[in-house]
Amino acid sequence: MDRIEEEQEIVIVGGGICGLATALALHRKGIRSVVLERSETLRASGAGIGILANGWRALEQLGVASHLRQTALPIERSRDEGFGNGMALATGEARCLKRSDLIRTLADALPPGTVHFGRQIVSVKLDPSNSYPIIQLLDGSSIVAKILIGCDGSNSVVANFLELKPIKEFGICSVRGLTNYPNGHPFPHELVRTRGNNIMVGRTPIDDKSMYWFVGLQLTPEDHAKISQRPELIREMILRSIDGFPAEVVQLMEGCELESLSLTHLRYRAPWDLLLEKFRKGTVTIAGDAMHVMGPFLGQGGSAALEDAVVLARCLSHKFVNKVDHLLTSEKETRITTMMMHEVGEAIDQYVKERRMRLLRLSTQTYVLGSLLKRPSLLVKIACIFCMIVLFRNPTNHTRYDCGRL
Repeated sequence: MDRIEEEQEIVIVGGGICGLATALALHRKGIRSVVLERSETLRASGAGIGILANGWRALEQLGVASHLRQTALPIERSRDEGFGNGMALATGEARCLKRSDLIRTLADALPPGTVHFGRQIVSVKLDPSNSYPIIQLLDGSSIVAKILIGCDGSNSVVANFLELKPIKEFGICSVRGLTNYPNGHPFPHELVRTRGNNIMVGRTPIDDKSMYWFVGLQLTPEDHAKISQRPELIREMILRSIDGFPAEVVQLMEGCELESLSLTHLRYRAPWDLLLEKFRKGTVTIAGDAMHVMGPFLGQGGSAALEDAVVLARCLSHKFVNKVDHLLTSEKETRITTMMMHEVGEAIDQYVKERRMRLLRLSTQTYVLGSLLKRPSLLVKIACIFCMIVLFRNPTNHTRYDCGRL
């Protein structure tokens, strides 16, 4: 028998970018939530994260954009070495943030006690008496939530409860890291991608002294298992892989901060699944990578998660909270209990509807670019190029999207 430890109005699973942003968006609409984070502290794996113009619009709505702008330089151009003269990053700003800066800023803007650390969930089921989700924790306790939002990444327990199709792998691994230059680095304010040796290397400045870089390559499962938890072995492998690259690239990797290194498989939710899947069951839904994990080829993973947070909070507030603002506190609690399933269901359905086509386009463009990166057969390459010409004539148009006001 489950040991019911507590009851909560809104529970968000996952204290990453999307989970914290969702909690902050709800807080700014006057809606309280709690965040369950499995780790004992805030996590910021991945070293850096690019935030494009659409992501900054979302950060403005969350009230943290002005602070974060002080931590990162604007990126002025994107350039592929050996592939033309480069391409502007479209209208609007783009910056690369340290993940730790973004995570900490979002967390600091929340009311104290919002994030509950060391709370790992293992399963979700519905209470047969009222259809509220019951969250089973690793320690054997349970939490009843009136609304459950899964922001728990590509291995989402909440997505499993929704019975979504499994996440797929690109067959590409990504290594990400930070390199610090105490006396300042010599690199311009641009994202540069270099290809060679069947890998792709990218670099971009965060500030005057910090550089974020990433490497995309193919690894066997055996090699991945051997080195994924060993930063010194990850660096050795990268240095072997970039043999023959420019000296400045080699020096960038040699001088990296070992604690910043991460090695991950690139995963994605298939575009056709985004089109067809149901992302709600009762008062349960998902956001961020749990909903639409995509490769980093557009740099939109973080920005799309921030959009999710704004849209979901807006939908919940319009459909749910505003309808009971005129009631007294005791009356409001009763009204929430009796109207929850209908009102919240409508709100979540609106959120899913609003996000689906936006995410479908992002995921399709990312999928096509990822397919090209894997050096496909001539027939597949032609099909991908045709798709880019027909569907994505302006390849940076995705940065123009505005998720709207909270």
